[in-house]
Amino acid sequence: MPATVPYRSLFVTGTDTGVGKTVAATALVHRLRREGLRVAGMKPVASGCDRTPDGLRNEDALALQAASDPRPDYADVNPYALEIPTAPQLAARAAGVRVDPGLLHAAHDRLAAQADVVIVEGAGGWLAPMDDGLDQGDFARSLGAPVVLVVGLRLGCLSHARLSARAIVADGFTLLGWIGSTIDPAFAERDAYLDLLRDALPAPCLGVLPFAPGADPAQMAQSLALP
Repeated sequence: MPATVPYRSLFVTGTDTGVGKTVAATALVHRLRREGLRVAGMKPVASGCDRTPDGLRNEDALALQAASDPRPDYADVNPYALEIPTAPQLAARAAGVRVDPGLLHAAHDRLAAQADVVIVEGAGGWLAPMDDGLDQGDFARSLGAPVVLVVGLRLGCLSHARLSARAIVADGFTLLGWIGSTIDPAFAERDAYLDLLRDALPAPCLGVLPFAPGADPAQMAQSLALP
């Protein structure tokens, strides 16, 4: 029998950009799939997309699409694919588009109709806007989604993680847990910082992802507990 989880969507955010959110999000997809659940990944707004014969495509969104089962349409995984590799707010301005929350919801609803859980990966950190006047939290709140925080393990992460967790909770969200992401293999104090984070953050650690570029997300899922 498939596992039962108390959420239909999870929102994955990070302490910053480049901290391994996509690795964590795809691993979460596979972790939930191991419990017999149908799981879809979503990257609502993505900048830094490449031009392909099929249109603009984002590497992170493609990874989420590939991890999903059943495999969703790319347009639903990534409704807003923006070319310029900068903050989505600036990339949307450059593209001359406004992010429509209604369009995001329609895409999410199509994913949810074919999956038990939708893993939604944000862009950048918690307070990085999706567009002018549209925070990531606005979309997460409209989904009723609890939050998983990805902490990039490096010098400075203790403050970034505490500030992010404080903001998430202050915004009225449930912080379901956090994931440590080993982004700097030379960071000698990783384990000591993990102990500090476990003491400081108001949510359980769901696991620590190793530094393993190109690793199979299904294998990375073995490092995670069920959220």
